[in-house]
Amino acid sequence: MTQSGMPVRCPVCRREHVYAPPTYTCGCGAPVVPPLARGAAVAPVTDRTWADAWVTVRCQVCGRQGQWPQPELGCGCGAVLRIPVRTPPVTAAAHIPLPRTAPAPRPAFQPITVRTARDVVTVAALYLRWLGYRDIRGAVERAPSGVRVAAEGVIALIEPSVRPLSLRDVECLWLTAMAEATTCLCFSLAGYEDAAHARAQALSVPLFVIDLTGTPQPVNSPADELLATGA
Repeated sequence: MTQSGMPVRCPVCRREHVYAPPTYTCGCGAPVVPPLARGAAVAPVTDRTWADAWVTVRCQVCGRQGQWPQPELGCGCGAVLRIPVRTPPVTAAAHIPLPRTAPAPRPAFQPITVRTARDVVTVAALYLRWLGYRDIRGAVERAPSGVRVAAEGVIALIEPSVRPLSLRDVECLWLTAMAEATTCLCFSLAGYEDAAHARAQALSVPLFVIDLTGTPQPVNSPADELLATGA
């Protein structure tokens, strides 16, 4: 899926450019290209906020709406130009999964009583395997907060302490997953800050809470969907 270059005139120096948008990879594996709003005004970037740095793009294959970097173009005069894109219409359902053959019923997840932080990590790794993720690495990578566990097609952030995961935790995990063209999800013993929960919902990051019986529980709609369909 490609788009031809779009002519862009710098509003500062009036120099002409031809801009071609980058191609990203959806969680379903299909290429995603931000749809340029041809003919719309191009504006120089004078300040940056998180909301302005990302655009919502719908995958033409699976229908999933994802957040991707706002297209920008650097002009030789020093101006950075924000390239406008067409935003997808708001619909009642943010994600329509592809039809799939009904999988064989999974056996019930077998919890492990949580007594230590290591137990939390073990439960999360077992749950990932139960969901259908393969090649879970035995070694864990210490993240700025929590622990990251990698499996085939996913990165999981696990917070085994009594500290709720923050907005920064979710955003950093999502950026890492985007850079590696993979998906991500979170497990937490103490839950999530309100801002983290809202951002995860917007970015389609599944969130799970692990209770002391060792049973992960979904706490947002992406997690509900992952639980229903499996990996």
